[in-house]
Amino acid sequence: MNIVLYDEPAIRASLLPFTFTRPVADIRIGILKISEKWEKWLGTQPSFQTEDYLSSKFPKTSTEDNLFINGAVCPNGSLVEAIKALSKNEALQLNGETIAVKTAADTLEDTSSVIEYTGDVTVVRDSWDIFKYNAAELKVDFELLTKGRVSQKIIDTHIIIYGVENIFVEEGASIKAAILNAEDEPIYIGKNAQVHEGAIIKGPFALCEGSHVNMGAKIKGDTTIGPYSKVGGEISNSVIFGYTNKGHDGFLGNSVIGEWCNLGADTNTSNLKNNYADVKIWNYDKGGFKNTGEMFCGLMMGDHAKCGINTMFNTGTVVGVGANIFGSGFPRNFIPSFSWGGAAGFTTFQMRKMHEVAEKVMERRAMTLNEEEKSILDHIFVSTAAYRVWEKKDS
Repeated sequence: MNIVLYDEPAIRASLLPFTFTRPVADIRIGILKISEKWEKWLGTQPSFQTEDYLSSKFPKTSTEDNLFINGAVCPNGSLVEAIKALSKNEALQLNGETIAVKTAADTLEDTSSVIEYTGDVTVVRDSWDIFKYNAAELKVDFELLTKGRVSQKIIDTHIIIYGVENIFVEEGASIKAAILNAEDEPIYIGKNAQVHEGAIIKGPFALCEGSHVNMGAKIKGDTTIGPYSKVGGEISNSVIFGYTNKGHDGFLGNSVIGEWCNLGADTNTSNLKNNYADVKIWNYDKGGFKNTGEMFCGLMMGDHAKCGINTMFNTGTVVGVGANIFGSGFPRNFIPSFSWGGAAGFTTFQMRKMHEVAEKVMERRAMTLNEEEKSILDHIFVSTAAYRVWEKKDS
């Protein structure tokens, strides 16, 4: 069966800036990306139905036996069984919203019958859902990845461990003189990952392949560090997609950070308003600020964004793709893609310079900013111009 994970337009818009550079199903929540979850559960690699400018990097495959699945939906056992039971031209819905369609057609079309799904399901509809549901998804992924397998042994005698039965260490990982507390929730240490001396980690926590928790870091739980990243300081209930550095002291809480980002030393995020009110953040679908309904909400930072040392982010700040923030004071709560500056004002981070920085950053991970990646960034630069209001004043 051919699996196609499709972007539902309203959800895709609400998940910007992360979906500027990826389909919805390429979002990491828990340990795995949503697409990787479906691949594990269904035993076949899915393709994507997404925006045209992303389709070269995330292509779509079509056959005469297609199963379209909403890319914002995370799989679980009962949901997978319900989807497998679908016949051709049947759709599975949740409260009137389509979850999956089985069809011979190349696109979603009207179906002859609809089945209502009544079980539990995680749907990532808004950017803050990524950290909100991360703990639950981390535990589901932990069971999926470790079932029937044996963890590598932790051999360092200077480690303090609580709940060793809830810790899984992949091949090549290194843990030295750290404190790991998995009494209540699991801790997953990925292949070739490293936990350095003095780090304190409380589950649920996932450190993905090749990533580092630096010396003296304090990880409070409900947190995922994607592959090939380095983190330090204090982190709570946050998701870093991958290839990103937050290597120094500073607090990151209830936040989501994309790929190829860098947070300068002593960067701090506010995740709670002084009046304890619900946090409102910029929503691209609404074209304005939307109430999250959450008391805790920190920073949403798109791919390739950077910030300088001692940067302070106010509660519920959204930073677009390729932005570069620096200077004293609190910058605005919505920073458009390819912004350059901070509280004192912004100019535009021009694409030639942005390409140069991205090339150097990716070279450090032995990767290349190819023409495909450049084309995606160039498209985003043009499509987000309207948000950079200073450009209109300068023209």
